[in-house]
Formats: sequence, structure tokens, C-alpha cells
Amino acid sequence: MPRKQREKSGTGIYHVMMRGINHQDIFEDRGDYWKFLKLLRMQTHPEDNTGKPLPAHCIVYAYCLMSNHVHLLVRELEEGLVPPIKSIAISYAQYFNYKYEHSGQVFQDRFKSEPVNDMAYFLTLMRYIHQNPVAAGIVSTVDSYTWSSWCEYDETKTCAVPVCTTQHVLSRITGKELAELVNDLLPKALNILDFDNETEQRVSDEKVRQYLSELIGGASASSLQHYEKEERNRIIKQLKDFGASIRQISRLTGVSFGIIRKIQQSAQ
Repeated sequence: MPRKQREKSGTGIYHVMMRGINHQDIFEDRGDYWKFLKLLRMQTHPEDNTGKPLPAHCIVYAYCLMSNHVHLLVRELEEGLVPPIKSIAISYAQYFNYKYEHSGQVFQDRFKSEPVNDMAYFLTLMRYIHQNPVAAGIVSTVDSYTWSSWCEYDETKTCAVPVCTTQHVLSRITGKELAELVNDLLPKALNILDFDNETEQRVSDEKVRQYLSELIGGASASSLQHYEKEERNRIIKQLKDFGASIRQISRLTGVSFGIIRKIQQSAQ
């Protein structure tokens, strides 16, 4: 069956979502987030080999990097939407596979997109994208999340890797009005583009500890290191299914990151 053609936007603006294959994390540490942002900036602020600025491949108004997916509010330019987003995905996948000795796909199929044809929906997406970490229970306020573009709109903050064209937004709405909107939480039932309409929920360390304790009969989390290999691997797979990340399991149990990664890969 041929792929469904992307719906075109009359404004050239799209809400784009990229997700890790099989819901898996695409960001394991701070360096991974930085790498993605640098790749994004290469599309919005490209330079030649001498550092001379080149024409942008796309314009980004907002972004949010979550552990297993990414939201972008982006405007296509002359070359269209697909080339810059595809370039980011390919470059990041190569980086990720090399760093973590991973093979195969990193992102789930092709990226998703939906057209943004009016200012009302544009502002709704500004709220939705920046509120993602709050809705997922990771932080309590929009401005306390590190890996979103809100730092580019908040005058009290400094972004190390600025990628957004904020003046386009702030010419239509004041910074104060935008802050009020973004901090006014959207209803959970709002129908926004998502993979299977799901919201990421990072499982807390406490919940992972409690679940692990149930699996191993109340023993200490570090005791998992001394289990027979087959039983240890079975429990680690259960922790992954529960929603724990590889780095989280490694931190709580002492089992090495590389071992847990291999267990995850063998289960795919």
C-alpha cells in the first residue's frame, strides 16, 4: 500500500513529531540533547566552511525534546519540509548508533506532520509543545524544563544553542501575553497530532524501585547484579516494559548500561 501523501499547509507551517522506534528513548544523556539541537541549528542557521552564514533550510518557531520523541513547530522554505527534517533524522541516527553501538532504525518510520493554517492553532501548538514536559509529569512548570525552546522566549534565560526565529512570533503577540498563554495548561482531551495519541510519562525512580522490589521479593536493587544471567535479563526486560529507561535501570541496580542495552536489543 502506498504511503499517504502529506497534507500540505497553506502557510508553509507544520507541527512535526519524530519518535523513537518502538517507543524507545532517543536521548540517554545531556550530550544527546545537545547533539540534536546542534543538528537542528545547522538547518536553521547553516554556515559554509569559513563560518559564513548561508540561507536557512527551514524556520523553527518552537521545539521540545522529550526522552523518546521530539516536537517541532516549523516553517518550510524553498526546498520543502522533508529535506531538512530527514537530514536531522539521518545525522542523529548515525551519531546515536555509533555512540551506543546500536544498529538499525532509531526513529519510528517517517516523521509525522500536520499543517498549521491559522494563528489560533499556531498559538495552541506553542502552548502544547512547551507544556509537554508538564503534561508528562517531568516538571511542574514550563520554564523549569531544559530541553525546550521556551528559553528563547523567556528574557530571564539564556539558550546555549538558539535555533528559533522568535521575532516572527513576538511581532504578533507580546512576550507577556505569550507567557500567560503558555503557562495556562491545555485540557488533556485536546486532539493534537501524536503517535497513537499518547503522552509520554517518565516513570519516577521511586516507582521503579517499588516495582523492582516486588519482582525480587524485597531484596535491595543492587542485588540484581548477582542474579543468574537468564533471570536477571528477564527482570530487566520487565522493568523496560514498565517504562524505566536504560540509564535509570543502570543507575538504580548497578548493572552496566551496555549490558542493559544488549538485553533490550536482543528482545526486539
